[in-house]
Amino acid sequence: MVRTLTDPHGMKRRGVLFVLSSPSGAGKSTIARKLLAAEPELGLSVSATTRPMRPGEENGRDYHFVDLDEFRRMVADHEFLEWAHVFGHRYGTPRAPVDAMLKSGRDVLFDIDWQGAQQLHQIAGGDVVRVFILPPSMEELHERLQRRATDSQEVISGRMSRAATEVSHWDGYDYVLVNDDVERCFENVRTILHAERLKRSRQTGLIGFIRKLTTKS
Repeated sequence: MVRTLTDPHGMKRRGVLFVLSSPSGAGKSTIARKLLAAEPELGLSVSATTRPMRPGEENGRDYHFVDLDEFRRMVADHEFLEWAHVFGHRYGTPRAPVDAMLKSGRDVLFDIDWQGAQQLHQIAGGDVVRVFILPPSMEELHERLQRRATDSQEVISGRMSRAATEVSHWDGYDYVLVNDDVERCFENVRTILHAERLKRSRQTGLIGFIRKLTTKS
């Protein structure tokens, strides 16, 4: 599924499927936006969801908003790389846009939960890089959800309950960061992306480059 990209030296590499996960309110979406703005070779995988659109959201930019029947059809037609049932709604990663981004020579950023990260890793294995972002404390997480003022108290309570479950899956990730300073956390995430792009296992053109270096003229 993962296609090759080319670096400045003409060597090809395999694209990175870069996953960011965190409990709701831990800063994942803010870091994702900053990363996309700073990395032109990185494209965002926009999830499909059955949940209602919130004020300020745009269809196709924040999510692909679909009804339950359409979502079920997409599942039946194997149009998702992964999907999950969260807070009474369904979320899934459409396969076609991810393939298109990789074909155009871009890495792909996924803003998904631990269930999606697990499914994606089962499909793409070593091409997936999983980063989990923790809040500095559960008290701080609760305060952030309150300040966000987008959810009812009932929904916030549900998010806090789910947060404990999500945090318990930290060991299913390649990297775990604490977001006590958003700028520092963003720079750490960006450093991880840069290092993963340079891994020897992703440099598919390295053998040919080495042969050129060592072949006698």
